[in-house]
Amino acid sequence: MHSASQLPVPSANLALGLARFAHALRPADLPQDVRDKSLLHIIDAIGLAYASRNFPFAAPGLAGFRAAGAPGTATVIGGAERLQPRDAALSNGYLIHGLDFDDTHPGSIVHPTVACLPAALAMAEVVDASWGDLLAAYAAGMETCIRLGRAVKGGFHHAGFHATGLVSHFSAAVIAGKLLGLSENQIVAAQGVAASTAAGVQVFLENGAWTKRMHPGWGALAGITAAQMVQAGFHGPDRPYEGRFGFFDTHMQDRAGTVDTESIIRDLGREWTLLDTSIKPYPVCHFIHGCAEAGVKLHAQVSDLSQIRRIVCEVPEATLPIVAEPAAAKRVPRSDYEAKFSTQFVVAACLLRGQFALSELDDASLADPAILALAAKVDCVKQQNTEFPKYFSGAVTVELETGGKLYQHVPMNLGSGARALGLDDIAAKFRANASLVLPKDRTQAVLDTLLEAGLDTPIRNVARVLAA
Repeated sequence: MHSASQLPVPSANLALGLARFAHALRPADLPQDVRDKSLLHIIDAIGLAYASRNFPFAAPGLAGFRAAGAPGTATVIGGAERLQPRDAALSNGYLIHGLDFDDTHPGSIVHPTVACLPAALAMAEVVDASWGDLLAAYAAGMETCIRLGRAVKGGFHHAGFHATGLVSHFSAAVIAGKLLGLSENQIVAAQGVAASTAAGVQVFLENGAWTKRMHPGWGALAGITAAQMVQAGFHGPDRPYEGRFGFFDTHMQDRAGTVDTESIIRDLGREWTLLDTSIKPYPVCHFIHGCAEAGVKLHAQVSDLSQIRRIVCEVPEATLPIVAEPAAAKRVPRSDYEAKFSTQFVVAACLLRGQFALSELDDASLADPAILALAAKVDCVKQQNTEFPKYFSGAVTVELETGGKLYQHVPMNLGSGARALGLDDIAAKFRANASLVLPKDRTQAVLDTLLEAGLDTPIRNVARVLAA
């Protein structure tokens, strides 16, 4: 027997509230800070898509998507192929999220831009929309996925789901529905269809499998499909979130009573949650960023690494199962992807090299005996003093053979809050990432195109520059 739902009853239909907000939102309605912030995140994501093409995981995934997909008119970033919008969105989502270097909203623990931009870019190009239309759809999607993630307070991860893999289905459905010109009720139905496709399990953590990379792109594919099905007359559920056997009951189960359903629709259009999204300075899981920064700071203070007896990393308790356990496996990552989720490896590399960039994820670094020797000395414990999930905090203590100790605490990670990265930081990160596959002049041309796009600029003009 199905026990009675403990889900708090919202004051209004959640899908309808999101649909009304998205349907009514126009480019001119976007506050200037929302437009400026959106541009930074879009630039960051596109740079990451180029960078991913330089890594071994890119080609097999893209080849599989092409084989399963169909030719069309939508652009794949950095490629010559033109695919159906849902196949292009899947491909772009895979590339943007492939390095786990994309943005994160701390309160919701989702990667919102990759949950939104692939669908927005593909659909805007196909319907011949403007840059302003894309921004409005992107912003509506960002509010959707962030609010859905924020409402569960990290609960999806505790239930074994990759949160971005879930919420991307709904944000993509809202974005695609808006760009297709669907009615409010049709956008509700598109979310209803997405409730039947939303998935993404975290079993990839066991062996560094590539499935996490495809989750948000798969959400884009599913959301676009849902909107197109509804446009064709398909009947979808009208209470996908709070209905009996709906999304929150099925995916949160015993934790459904902790969901803040009202926060999903509260202050839509007045509170812009996307403004709190953090852009990564390090290409690793955001949960590690506080400790990574502490490790970089300690690098200059340790003159002789051989004198290190033990390294203690403090991370928020909820993140320990993801970035610190099982400890024996985390100390010796078998792939770049496992390394991204290893506090032990990341902090060891930061202490040794004074940085953590994509170069610290190459095969030579993964096998570096000096890094592995330090990683073997790392123990991870629960951090007592933290504002997680508002910030991705961390602390590192280096215990020396002499009995001395060195300590660094990072309460607010670089990239968040008052320490948000600015345009110069994002442009530098974009150039570093895109230049892995593009010549210098092409890298700058893409950046200039994005920076110069006005609300009336046709997306097809922008997409033309993004292609190979």
